[in-house]
Amino acid sequence: QAQLEESGGGLVQAGGSLRLSCAASERAFNNRAMGWFRQAPGKEREFVAAINWSDNKTYYKDSVKGRFTTARDNAKHTVYLQMNSLKPEDTAVYYCAAASGPYHYTEYDYDYWGQGTQVTVSS
Repeated sequence: QAQLEESGGGLVQAGGSLRLSCAASERAFNNRAMGWFRQAPGKEREFVAAINWSDNKTYYKDSVKGRFTTARDNAKHTVYLQMNSLKPEDTAVYYCAAASGPYHYTEYDYDYWGQGTQVTVSS
């Protein structure tokens, strides 16, 4: 069964940092690119970051480049999102997702999703 579980969300002041983790089942992790998405209240879900399965190439939404970093530990079936210099506009529910294959191509190629973790950035 494919499962993804996010953790690490919370409340932080602007300028602070949080590290999200996503623990996945083998089926939802192996040979798949992994992505992070977010959804703010009243807005559509948007792509944040992704990392390929084997070459570890990463992709980022323009507004988080230089502030967010994603990494993966294939032995632990876990992907991370380090978020620094957080801004109030980063407030959202953050989701981890598994792509249909080993490379990130588009934000529409994701098969499995976690339940999400809330990130709130106060000003």
